[in-house]
Amino acid sequence: MLGSLTLLLALPLALATEPTNCTQLVPVTFDNATVPRLLGHWVYIAGVSRYRPHVEELKVLRYAVFTFSPSSHEDELNVTEIMRLNETCVTRNTSKIQIFWHNSTLAHVEGQASSTAKLMQSNTDLLILKHLNDNVPTLSISARTANLTKEQTEEFKAHLHCLGFTEEDVISTSEEV
Repeated sequence: MLGSLTLLLALPLALATEPTNCTQLVPVTFDNATVPRLLGHWVYIAGVSRYRPHVEELKVLRYAVFTFSPSSHEDELNVTEIMRLNETCVTRNTSKIQIFWHNSTLAHVEGQASSTAKLMQSNTDLLILKHLNDNVPTLSISARTANLTKEQTEEFKAHLHCLGFTEEDVISTSEEV
């Protein structure tokens, strides 16, 4: 009887400490409006990962912008990237984004390397990607401008919490996240 009473008294506390409601962590199902929404200029803002080599890469990234443009193939986008890695500036226009309509995923292909991601439902001026490589939680945010609104920042933080990350885990090129 005492055990049952303890269980009943502890239940509200246990329910109160459940993880944040993660209804926001919903991937976009690709349709005819998806690709046009992706086209254009994006500013990389921040990323977070549990994959150690990826974390080390994020730590040297100081600035990054990229542009998606149409390719000659309907299932592919051209990517031009400009980034600063520590004190080195790098420009690349040889990579592609492959679009997989059947499972609504994107794959960034550059040479022999590729990474796959799902586009998360979000504000149309945000590009929140949940990366799917090696079953290791990884999330990134890019935006149309370098400055996020408070609402956009909160939206990204909600996604972070859904994957078990904290704000301290974020590696940012901006002071805003």
